[in-house]
Amino acid sequence: MSNVLFTKARLEATCFKPDQLIEESLPEIAIAGRSNVGKSSLINALLNAKLAKTGKTPGKTRSINFYTVDTSEGISFRLVDLPGYGYAQRSAEERNDWQRLITSYVRNRESLRLVMHLVDFRHGLMKNDRELQEWVRSAGKNIFVVFTKADKIARGKWKSTREGYIRDSMYSYDVPIITSSEKREGIEALREFAVNFLKNGGIQ
Repeated sequence: MSNVLFTKARLEATCFKPDQLIEESLPEIAIAGRSNVGKSSLINALLNAKLAKTGKTPGKTRSINFYTVDTSEGISFRLVDLPGYGYAQRSAEERNDWQRLITSYVRNRESLRLVMHLVDFRHGLMKNDRELQEWVRSAGKNIFVVFTKADKIARGKWKSTREGYIRDSMYSYDVPIITSSEKREGIEALREFAVNFLKNGGIQ
């Protein structure tokens, strides 16, 4: 498969509370990661549209955002943007609200096929990244690592850096894809992976 296109994308819903979550009608792929890992930039690059709000302030996403996506392969799905974690400057009450929202979504959502776990390529998995991986696996969901901000590392070091992270007790459904939203590196490969995964039924 080559040149997979996301032909149409729109923001379908923004949910701040578990009882606001929209009806399950399409397969879903969620995007999770630490605050400031580049979630919004990656989503905009994938969708080829500026739908997700970006900014220099970490912790900007405070809701679960559902984007409906149509593809050139005839598959439609939802890309789901989860609030970032690990940003300490939010209040404890806000962090608890986020945790309840994400827990309700991940544990109870039958249409959730995959969690794409965004990890900063410069730093690898930090403590709360590993906690997320264990938690997602305990919920019986697939997790797939996507490295971000690869343009911050010399291309000649990409392969060895990824191999080192893979050896370091990292969970990933398949070989992690290395991306740079700024340089559009790995974006097409990520689209292909998502469509292939869904074509195969998103088998857990």
